[in-house]
Amino acid sequence: MKKISAKQLVYAATAIAMAVVTSMIKPFSLPMGGSVTLLSMLFIVLIGYWYGPVTGIAAGIAYGLLQFVLEPYIFSIPQVIVDYPLAFGALGFSGFFRNFKNGLTTGYVVSVIGRCFFAFLSGWIFFSTYAADYGMSAPVYSFLYNASYLGTEAVITIIIINLPPVKKALLHIKKSAEGN
Repeated sequence: MKKISAKQLVYAATAIAMAVVTSMIKPFSLPMGGSVTLLSMLFIVLIGYWYGPVTGIAAGIAYGLLQFVLEPYIFSIPQVIVDYPLAFGALGFSGFFRNFKNGLTTGYVVSVIGRCFFAFLSGWIFFSTYAADYGMSAPVYSFLYNASYLGTEAVITIIIINLPPVKKALLHIKKSAEGN
């Protein structure tokens, strides 16, 4: 098993702290959970992008547990597991793309799709009763509900991380985080 260095721990902890802080800045929130934040998912995605999928997924799970402690929404234990450690753990999927051209953007998109999958699954299984209020089937309702806030934040983040000065800065930070 690969050991994590003190430098990696500091970078990951700082990214998690930034994710927590930016998750509290919400331009808009939906009534039953979910909100567009100030790029909070990006900071967890960066950990996977810097250190690979194992570290990224572990950091995402840790972040999910922090989100549960800070803003718990409890329907059942299985729902908590799907909505917090699994959904946020998926943000670490970015690590699979860390060495690809445009790896951050690709990894971010895949990670958000992963998070959206778990949010969709949770909505379909645990919150399907709300779908009837809107005249929709549970899968359609869950997909539209979750894609509305996750997709909005994803589009905003993708635009920002692909601005040339931001892209250059993020690449510089990656090199520093990796120790290169």
